[in-house]
Amino acid sequence: SGGLQLLGFVLAFLGWIGIIISTAMPQWKMASYAGDNIVTAQALYEGLWMSCAMQSTGQIQCKVYDSLLKLESSLQATRALMVAAILLGLVAVFVAVTGMKCMKCMEDDQVKKMRMAVFGGVIFIIAGLAALVATSWYGNRVARAFYDPFTPVNTRFEFGSALFIGWAAASLAMLGGAFLCCSCPRRETSYPPTRGYPKNAPSTGKDYV
Repeated sequence: SGGLQLLGFVLAFLGWIGIIISTAMPQWKMASYAGDNIVTAQALYEGLWMSCAMQSTGQIQCKVYDSLLKLESSLQATRALMVAAILLGLVAVFVAVTGMKCMKCMEDDQVKKMRMAVFGGVIFIIAGLAALVATSWYGNRVARAFYDPFTPVNTRFEFGSALFIGWAAASLAMLGGAFLCCSCPRRETSYPPTRGYPKNAPSTGKDYV
């Protein structure tokens, strides 16, 4: 139905916005470090683009990563997947909007319009999968480093809030995309019986009279 289609689009769109926010956030992994004195306590954050340190005074200092060549290949791959998810989501937004029943584009061809909505849903699902793979892969690396006995205590990072936002956003994008895919075929298959039988029934009744 049109309601399910609209709900799917809203969920997928919110998921896409969440993927953008997650990608931009520096809190992909975080660690707290306290020296001999509590005054030196600070929280360390690392993201896809920069690392930040928050002092106990509340002051935050961030440093953008210098060179692409110096970064780990896994971090570059995570970046690439998240950027791909954002670009795919952008394409999905335009495709799905074109195919939605409440929009006036392509009204003359309802079948093509429905296919556009389904296609938009599929792209949203792929975008969500890309973000899910990126965040899960990054989270797995953080967990492995945390439990590695050779990792110094001062450099043990935990999951940052950006990872949780990324997981939730990826799930929303995939769920919304699935709703977009499910809403159209049902509508298409329900057309023939409703068109065929009601029209024939009254006409046959009139013939007998």
